[in-house]
Amino acid sequence: MSRSTDIFLTALAPAVWGSTYLVTTEALPGGYPITLAALRALPAGLLLLAVTRCLPPRGWLGRTFLLGSFNFALFWVLLFVAAYRLPGGVAATLGSLQAMIVIFMARGWLGTPIRAGAVIVAAVGVLGVALLLVSPEARLDPIGIAAGVGGAASMAAGTVLSRKWQPPVSALSFTAWQLTAGGLILLPLALIVEPPLPSLTSVNLAGLAWLGLVGAAATYALWFRGVARIGPGAVAMLGMMSPVTAVALGWIWLGQSLSLVQFLGALIVLGSVWFGQRANRPQAHQMIRTTRKHAQAIV
Repeated sequence: MSRSTDIFLTALAPAVWGSTYLVTTEALPGGYPITLAALRALPAGLLLLAVTRCLPPRGWLGRTFLLGSFNFALFWVLLFVAAYRLPGGVAATLGSLQAMIVIFMARGWLGTPIRAGAVIVAAVGVLGVALLLVSPEARLDPIGIAAGVGGAASMAAGTVLSRKWQPPVSALSFTAWQLTAGGLILLPLALIVEPPLPSLTSVNLAGLAWLGLVGAAATYALWFRGVARIGPGAVAMLGMMSPVTAVALGWIWLGQSLSLVQFLGALIVLGSVWFGQRANRPQAHQMIRTTRKHAQAIV
C-alpha cells in the first residue's frame, strides 16, 4: 500500500474526531466528562477484544496500561478539564502543540533527528489553528492552560511510545488492548468523582455509539496503524485536521458563521498538514535502518 494511501486512511481518524464536540454538545448529557469517556473507551475496547480474540500477554500488561493512560484516560480527562476552563479555541490550539511535542519526544525515545522544516511546519500549524478558533476576547485560565498542555503532552507520549512498542499483533488488537486499559482506569475514577448518569435517551445512546464504535474503536485502529507505518511525526501533524472538521461541521450543521480570518486559518492548517507529511518523510537511510531492526526482531 502506498504512503499516500496510508496518510489518507490515518487522516480519517482526526477528521472523525472533529465531530466529538458536535456530538457531545448535541447528543450527550452535560456534566459527566469522565463517565462518558469511560463509556466511550471500555465498551469499544471489550467489543474489539471479542472480535480479535487476542489478549495482551502478561509481559505487555504494564506497557498496555501505560499506553491506555497516555492515549485515553489521562488525555481525555485533561482534555475535558481544558474544555471546561478555557474557550474551545484556546483548548484546541494548546492541543495542536502535540505535533511539536512529538518531534522532541521522538528524538529522545526513537532517535529520530529533529528537522528544522518539521518544527517550522508544526509551529505554522499551531498558528493556523489559533486563527481558526481563538477569538480576541478569549480568557485564559492557568489550570486550563496546564491541562491543555498536559493533554497534548500525554497524547504525544502515547503516540511516540505506540511506535516504540510495537507488539506482534494487528492494529485492531493493539487498539483493543489500549481502549480496554484506558476504560478500566477511567471507570473507578468516574464512580468516585461523578454522580450517576441520568436515564439515557435513544439520542444519547446513538451519540455514545458513534463516539465509541466509530470515534474510538475504528479511528484509533487507523491512528495506531498510521503511527506504525508513516511515523509519529507525520501522524501528529494529521491531528490538526480535527479542529478544521469541527469548524466545518459547526458551519454546516449548526449554521455558525465563518469569518475571513477563520477561513485563512483553515487554509494555513491544511497547508501545514500537507507540508508536514513531506517534512516528516523518512530518509532512505532511516528506512533501511528501520527495516533491518524489524528483520532482526523477527529473527
